[in-house]
Amino acid sequence: MDTEKSSSDWSDLEIQAAVDAYLSMLSREQNGQPINKAHENRVLREGALASRTKGSVEFRMQNISTVLVELGRTRIDGYKPAKNVGANVAKSIREALNAPQPLTPEDFTPTADDTILEQRAARLEQQPIKDEPKGIEKPQQTQSNGKSFVRDPEVRAWVRQQAKGKCEGCGQPAPFEKSGKPFLEVHHVKHLAQDGSDRPSNAVALCPNCHRRCHHSSDRDEFTASLYLNVKRLKPE
Repeated sequence: MDTEKSSSDWSDLEIQAAVDAYLSMLSREQNGQPINKAHENRVLREGALASRTKGSVEFRMQNISTVLVELGRTRIDGYKPAKNVGANVAKSIREALNAPQPLTPEDFTPTADDTILEQRAARLEQQPIKDEPKGIEKPQQTQSNGKSFVRDPEVRAWVRQQAKGKCEGCGQPAPFEKSGKPFLEVHHVKHLAQDGSDRPSNAVALCPNCHRRCHHSSDRDEFTASLYLNVKRLKPE
């Protein structure tokens, strides 16, 4: 006889434990590290999910994939989204996904990979960054990653926190939200390709329209000059 509690009885702590384990596996997978789903499942059932079966933990991971897809976020390849996720379970998973996750040294590691950079910055952004990050004075360009530049995720997170959901170019609120956060893009005022630094003194949080204006508009030089006047931390390089 199966003595496991019904799936509707999953506590917030149980769901948070499943989400934490899922996000940890996702981070490792995105960094090219192998993950062992069976091992992770067993570890959960030996700890926080001791009252659950192997199958129910597997299904909960598929539930998490479903919610991530709905949020437009990346999921683990090996956990196919479940077709039916109850409204209450989905709500609890969304809340667990938005809860601040324990930070690791890896979260602060600079990277040239845009996807990993954004993931690390988003994690850092969930918690207040007390001190202005130093950033990188001379970002290195990598040949293996499409000639992208290595950037500091803490700089990206800190700059967006300073903006408080408003574009530092036009002063308007971010035009929409992504994963529950105001969507702003971090722009290097002196471009990295022009030997600009990846430091807070050379970075602003802009709405997509102002970001494109910096790159493509006929008044981009004048608009860039206005950023130096309006954003006091900026320093010409």
